[in-house]
Amino acid sequence: MKVILFNPRSARAKHRIPNSILQVAASISGRWEYALVDGNLEEDPWEKIEKFIRDGYTIFGCTVMPGPQLQQAIPYTLKVREKYPEVINVWGGYFAANQYPSVLRSGVVDFVINGPGDEAFPKLLKALETNEAVDDIPNLIFMKEGKVIQTPKAAMPDQDTLPQLPYTSLNRFYPIKKYLGKTFLGNRTAAYHSSMGCPFTCSFCAVVPLYNARWKGKSADLIYHDIKYLIDQHGADAVEFHDNNFFVSEKRTVAFSKLIQKEKISWWGEGRIDTIDKYHDESLALMRDAGCKMIFFGAETSNDELLKKMDKGGTQTTEQMKQFAARLKKFNIIPEYSFVLGFPADTPEQVEQQIENDIAYIKKIKNINPETEIIIYVYSPVPVEGSAMYEMVKKSGFHFPEKLEDWLQPTWLNFDLRKNPLTPWLTPRMIDRIKGFEAVLNARYPTVSDFRLTPWKKKVLRYISSARYERNIFYKPYEIKALQRLWKYRQPEVEGFVME
Repeated sequence: MKVILFNPRSARAKHRIPNSILQVAASISGRWEYALVDGNLEEDPWEKIEKFIRDGYTIFGCTVMPGPQLQQAIPYTLKVREKYPEVINVWGGYFAANQYPSVLRSGVVDFVINGPGDEAFPKLLKALETNEAVDDIPNLIFMKEGKVIQTPKAAMPDQDTLPQLPYTSLNRFYPIKKYLGKTFLGNRTAAYHSSMGCPFTCSFCAVVPLYNARWKGKSADLIYHDIKYLIDQHGADAVEFHDNNFFVSEKRTVAFSKLIQKEKISWWGEGRIDTIDKYHDESLALMRDAGCKMIFFGAETSNDELLKKMDKGGTQTTEQMKQFAARLKKFNIIPEYSFVLGFPADTPEQVEQQIENDIAYIKKIKNINPETEIIIYVYSPVPVEGSAMYEMVKKSGFHFPEKLEDWLQPTWLNFDLRKNPLTPWLTPRMIDRIKGFEAVLNARYPTVSDFRLTPWKKKVLRYISSARYERNIFYKPYEIKALQRLWKYRQPEVEGFVME
């Protein structure tokens, strides 16, 4: 039995090492032959996929995140089923696990890996190879006699006991140097996952249904071992840690910082404000000295009651978020705060007022620490059954597509990017207000991650946006958007850090 592992194209991940399919490859290495196909580096991935199928590959495994990856994952899986119905299609990733009803009822996907596939995928392959039942394999969702079967979740594996990532195998299919892109962090920036899951239960987060507030991380020694390999063998000089929550353990972060400090690289990761605010000053200073340049945080909202309603968990408050922005300024670490605007409420007036409150609060954060990067999303529902937020969403009449092909529509692509939702409580005027503010904010405070913007370009953007920003005039900022298009202003939440 031979396996194709396909990583569909994503604008945000063009130069990222495909850690997801590498992790799966590690789990089956030495037992089954596999081929890696990366849609980000192929002009026409279908040619390579079809070649492997004709060479006897009978399993098509595809990792699928919401958004751009669907533009290849869905059409190619449909094509595989149409032309080669004997091939078994297996999907993994957040989209597959969260939207499994439409995925499985499409008739083109046979199995969904529901969470980590390190144990589930090889067990599935063995069962298929020996014609055994799959009902007892954990972390699996499939159709049986017209019904969706969801097996129990397995315990999270100890990350240090898992097989090493097969970088040498990846290098046979695609030179690793192609994945080391130029970013504001460095000239050859690598991507790495050091943990799985997150110990919190935010009701708007796609991670929650997969991991149920569980987190497991690799040891600092193993992280350093992998990063050191990329530095020594491939010239990496920076790292983006794409963990859902890299900074869960202060002890691990400190240990890694001590190890990586002598390598003189820069790095970025994602964490929680209330977690890192508990770090000692000595830890933050060590992180800075070890190359930590920026940390992404989910600030979410300016409303403490809404933080509770969205099951944010922990102890994060809006007052703490302001104090923490000031605290990081002392250590020269850039806080990257993401806000979600347009949460549902009982009345349109309440939704509109909360948007205005969030705008005013963001401006306060900028006054406290102007270096704070601000990322703005518009609320997109995540199917976390039982959460108060999702119950409110369902009562509003919102529903996800029932057919897999419907996810290919441009409106749902924008929905998955959290930029243009289809939620019934947001009016066009509200969306225009949010987008207008975003354009003015990005001009008044251009992102540090877009290093193509020269000092004089930044000066021009600040000049033409100052009056609008100070007076809260965000209606139709055509002059700003024209310059942003002309200079190809990049939004890291959509396009990532890598510059072409």
